[in-house]
Amino acid sequence: QVQLVESGGGLVQPGGSLRLSCAVSGSISSIFAMAWYRQAPGKQRELVASIISGDRTNYADAVKGRFTISRDNARNTVYLQMNSLKPEDTAVYYCNANRPKVLGLSALDVWGQGTLVTVSS
Repeated sequence: QVQLVESGGGLVQPGGSLRLSCAVSGSISSIFAMAWYRQAPGKQRELVASIISGDRTNYADAVKGRFTISRDNARNTVYLQMNSLKPEDTAVYYCNANRPKVLGLSALDVWGQGTLVTVSS
């Protein structure tokens, strides 16, 4: 079974930086897409960043130029580097692994338990 464990959240001042990690129990080489989502209290969960085959990346407009998603296949880990943090970035951040059913592989849609990021003076 594939499991995801997020870490790296915490309290940071506006303008500061944090690096989130998502450790995957299996090999991320066989996963088509990894992504970070976030959800603030009373808000809808939103996609923050994703990384797919060929290490192509996509970002929400609100984080472009500030956040960077990356993979380390050798360590089976996905990262989210967050710079120039703003109070509106405060949320629980979730890691997601997604793969459609393909020959020899089952479908995959797995979520981590989340890590809290609080941006406040």
